[in-house]
Amino acid sequence: MLTIRSTRAPDVSVLRTMIRELAEYEHELELVTIKETDLLRDGFAANPKFRALIAEWDGQPAGYAFFFSYYSTWAGPGLYLEDLFVREQFRSKGIGKALLAAVARVARDGNYCAIRWGVLAWNKKAIELYRALGAEFRDEWRSVLLTGDALRRLAESTP
Repeated sequence: MLTIRSTRAPDVSVLRTMIRELAEYEHELELVTIKETDLLRDGFAANPKFRALIAEWDGQPAGYAFFFSYYSTWAGPGLYLEDLFVREQFRSKGIGKALLAAVARVARDGNYCAIRWGVLAWNKKAIELYRALGAEFRDEWRSVLLTGDALRRLAESTP
């Protein structure tokens, strides 16, 4: 039986484990640097920087959704879905769709205008699911990421 609930501070260990499992699935495990202490500080302090839901199948952690707020100057507040992951042994049970529906309820109940997320071009099953749900693909927009030394150089630059 499926249950979906908000994460709690004691969940940081299983949350980090599943984050690493997702990164391994995406062939980028070496990029994961987040620690349990980071998740605890950033998700469960006075002003949390993220929210997460855990899906459990018969009491076992089966997947998670990890999201946070953003603000669109065109439409107002939205949610950014950073991660949606279902462990391999629990796939094809509708858990991914159920997690997305739970995030959609958070968006609806919080008066958010949209949920935004990315998907790897090779993840055909996910793309099919998102199309079936009516999601728009914004292929004309390119995702941009500034990290590490480039981020530091820019921050230290002077006009």
